[in-house]
Amino acid sequence: MRKSDFIFRYRIRNWPAYNKALVRRGSLTFWVDEEAVRAWRDAAAPGPLGGRPRIYSDTAIECALVVRAVFHLSLRATQGFLGSVVELMGVDLPIPDYTTVSRRQAGLALELAPSRTRTPRHVVIDSTGLKVFGAGEWYVRKHGMGRGRRRIWRKLHLGVDEASKEIVAVDLTTSGVHDGPHMPAMLDRVPDEVGQVSGDRAYDSGRCYQAILARGAVPTIPPRRNARLSTAKDPPDFRLERDAVVRRIKDEGRYPWRTASGATRQSLADDCRDAGGRAMQEQLPRTPCLGSRRLLA
Repeated sequence: MRKSDFIFRYRIRNWPAYNKALVRRGSLTFWVDEEAVRAWRDAAAPGPLGGRPRIYSDTAIECALVVRAVFHLSLRATQGFLGSVVELMGVDLPIPDYTTVSRRQAGLALELAPSRTRTPRHVVIDSTGLKVFGAGEWYVRKHGMGRGRRRIWRKLHLGVDEASKEIVAVDLTTSGVHDGPHMPAMLDRVPDEVGQVSGDRAYDSGRCYQAILARGAVPTIPPRRNARLSTAKDPPDFRLERDAVVRRIKDEGRYPWRTASGATRQSLADDCRDAGGRAMQEQLPRTPCLGSRRLLA
């Protein structure tokens, strides 16, 4: 049998619907909230030192930055884009120039709170390491020895909502902080109700199980390969929960348990971490001495 016989080929049979979907990809609907239009101009009183009052509110600067990030525009192109949109809308609004947006974006206070949900969240927790680049890193590349050997690392902990793909909890610690003992602090950062918590084997500890059960959630943590059942006569609740998982894996297998329990959704945290890393790499400038992008923690 030829190798090509094993390759699955998807043939398009609904060409009319497929063509309409391709056309809809190019359609553009730009909607501006009326509340944003009313709050476009800065109505705050001048400060105690006086001076010229601001024309644009923080809402206007935030709107310009959102448009720039969504459409991948420069500051000058963002100014022209907003000017065209306001002209088509027929609204009398001043457009901040690119120099104003560049100056105001540094001191802009943003509140990126996750969206509210009516159902309990399924939180997926994971962590990754961030290496801090500096003069010591260049020293190692140049000479291969010396004080640059003591590199600095930071650990980024992420909690991702399985349904909305939002980051609901984030924390930055030193490299010596273990994942398991830090899970209770991560759950404390989630304000909404939690129904399920997923993590890798690093969170297979009694402290993590107790923190998850204290929030009334279901722990979905794969036990270690050498996991054993509890031999205590009256084990605590977290041991009973973990023993049930160990028994099910022994009876059905590890992969069926991961699929049925939702433990395979652990990859969401990895995808979110990779997407955030790519976004930061696109924004940060290149470092000439390293020949690579800098990632500052």
